[in-house]
Amino acid sequence: MLGRVARQRHMTANLCNPRPWWRLIIQTRRTFSAFNAPSNHRFTHIPHIHLAKRNPHVIPDRKTRMAPSHPQSLSTSASHAAESKTPDWSAQQYLKFGDERTRPVHDLVAQVLPLIGRPNPRIYDLGCGPGNSTEVLADAFPGTNIKGMDSSPDMLRKANATFKSRDGAQARAVTFEEGNLETYLPDEGADLLFSNAVFHWLRSPKRIPALIRLLETLKPGGVLAFQVPDNYDEPSHSSMRAVALQPSQPWSSSFSSSHIGNLSNSARPDLDPIESPSTFYKALIPYCQSVNLWRTQYQHVLSDHKSIVEWVKGTGLQPYLNRIDEGTGEAKKSFLHEYERVLTDEYETIGVGGGEEKVLLQYPRLFVVAVRK
Repeated sequence: MLGRVARQRHMTANLCNPRPWWRLIIQTRRTFSAFNAPSNHRFTHIPHIHLAKRNPHVIPDRKTRMAPSHPQSLSTSASHAAESKTPDWSAQQYLKFGDERTRPVHDLVAQVLPLIGRPNPRIYDLGCGPGNSTEVLADAFPGTNIKGMDSSPDMLRKANATFKSRDGAQARAVTFEEGNLETYLPDEGADLLFSNAVFHWLRSPKRIPALIRLLETLKPGGVLAFQVPDNYDEPSHSSMRAVALQPSQPWSSSFSSSHIGNLSNSARPDLDPIESPSTFYKALIPYCQSVNLWRTQYQHVLSDHKSIVEWVKGTGLQPYLNRIDEGTGEAKKSFLHEYERVLTDEYETIGVGGGEEKVLLQYPRLFVVAVRK
C-alpha cells in the first residue's frame, strides 16, 4: 500500500513511464498561496467574477479555486452537478459524521459572537441542512428568532424534528423554509446571515454575486459569516475524478460525456474550486467595514478508508453516484470499491496499538466573516 510519501518516490519513474491520459487530466494540482500565485492563475473580480483565460484542453493550476462536503450545500444551490437526476440527500448519511461536520460551525460562531451587539438579533441559517448548525446558533443566541433555509426536504424534515424535541419557547423561535441559495433573499435588516459549507455548491460565476446580493440585505453592522470546504485538490476529491474517468470500467459509460475537470461546463459532477482569500476579500470589502478570513486544515481521525467513503457519500461523492446508470446495480458498487482502493494508496494507515488502526482525513476549510458598512 502506498501512502502519499511513498508515492513521491515514484515521481521520477513516472516521468519515463507516463500515466494514462485519464490520470493526467484529473491529477491533483499543487496548492499555492493566493498571495503568491501568478495573476493569470487567479479569478479576477470586482464586482463581477470572471475566469481567467485558460487552455481549454488542460485543467488549470489553482489558485482560482469548490463536496458536498455537505448535503445541505447542494440542497441549497440548484447545482447542475448531476446532469438530469435529482440528488437524493440523506440527513442520516450526513449525520454519520455529525460531530466532525459541526466542529467548523462552532469555530465560525466563536468569531461571530463578539460582533452581534444587540439582544435578540435576527438570524438566518442559509443551507441549514439537518439543523446541526441551527442548533449551535440557537445555543449561542438563546431565545432569538432564527430562520433556517434549505432546499432538501429530507434535511428540513430532520431539522424540524430536531427542534420539536426542544423546549416550547426555543422551538417556536426557530423556523425552517425551503429555498434556493441562488435566488433566496432574506428579509431586509437581518443581523446575521450564517452559512456552513454551502456556497461551494454554487458554480464560480454565481458564487460571489450571490454573496454580494445577500450582503446588501444586511443592516449596517450586520454580519455575513460562512465557511466552505477548500478540498478540490485533496485526494478524497481528486480520486473521485480519477476513478470516474477510468476507461473500460462498468461505470465508464456514465461519465463518457461528463466533462469532468472542464471548468467551463456546469453539467459535470465535480464542483468548482474555491476562490482565493484575496479574491473574496477584494470582492467583499467595498461593501464592508471589515472582512476577516482564515483557513483551517482539520485532521479528522477515522477508523479506516471505508469511513472516508462513507463521509463523502453524504456529500461530494453524491453527484458522481447519481450519474451512474443503475442497470444491475453492480456499476455503482464497483465504482465505490475502486474508489476505496484508490484511497488506500492516498491515505496512510496508522497503527495505534492493540491491532487497531486509524486514518487521518485532511479537510481544509476557508472561513469568511464580513461586517456590513
